[in-house]
Parts: sequence; structure tokens; C-alpha cells
Amino acid sequence: MARIEVESEIAGSVWKVVVQVGDSVEVGDVLIILESMKMEIPVESPSAGTVAEILVAPEDAVEEDQVLAVLN
Repeated sequence: MARIEVESEIAGSVWKVVVQVGDSVEVGDVLIILESMKMEIPVESPSAGTVAEILVAPEDAVEEDQVLAVLN
């Protein structure tokens, strides 16, 4: 199965990690919630798969296009 990297669309900070490694996800499932300029921005799964890695934790600062999670 293909390795799919899930990237941040904005710079901000991680507010909440919704999934855990090993979780099955479908297209559109929320994986991580970012906070930027007092707004919560959900990071959704671009495809169905299994969460292989989570590369951030709550309160981490993230940059635009940073890889946040990896799906298989």
C-alpha cells in the first residue's frame, strides 16, 4: 500500500491529535486539529488507510507544508 504523507495547509500549532497509530481512517476523517489565529482548523485524511505515524504532539508549532502524519 502507498505511503501517504498528510501535510499542514497552514502555519500554527497543534491543538489536538484525534487519531492514534494503528487507527483505520476514511477520506475526510479528522486526524489532527490545528490552531491558527484563534481558529481551529481540522486536518482531514486525504484517503482511506491506516495511521502509520503521527509526527506531532499537542502544542507543537507547525509550518505550512510540514508533514504531520503518515498513512498506509
